[in-house]
Amino acid sequence: MRILGIDPALRVTGYGAIAVNGESVTLIEAGTIAPRVQDALEIRLARLHDGIAGAIRQTAPTHIVIEELYTTYRNPSTAILMGHARGVLCLAGAQAGIPVATLGHSYVKRALVGSGSARKEQVNAMVVQLLHLRRAPEPNDVSDALALALAFARRSTRRGLPFLER
Repeated sequence: MRILGIDPALRVTGYGAIAVNGESVTLIEAGTIAPRVQDALEIRLARLHDGIAGAIRQTAPTHIVIEELYTTYRNPSTAILMGHARGVLCLAGAQAGIPVATLGHSYVKRALVGSGSARKEQVNAMVVQLLHLRRAPEPNDVSDALALALAFARRSTRRGLPFLER
């Protein structure tokens, strides 16, 4: 199973692909897509779509997981803009014929750290440990995307993945 996790945003979208084979998990690729903030919305969305479509082609995932939209945005226009970003990311997955799932940030924290209120540093530390990295991926958008992929891997197996068991 190859999973592409995506932490969506209009400024910096993080992505991270992992391969899961039995008890083994391997980092395939991770990075960011950062459309120019001074460009018009439609140009930024096109660049976001093109960037994630390229990541999909390079990593050949069998599954895509995108972080759910928060329901507590103070500014409704922020939620609408995030909806646009998530929409083009989902579209890229659909165009590639890959199923797209969503996970909430508290689910990801619970799956990796054991608490839905875990701090970002704790999640980053688990990403480092589980992927056998020397340090946490930067920026945080990349680490968040990898955390999504790892949490999805755990959810997708019936018995749980041994590498995530505590």
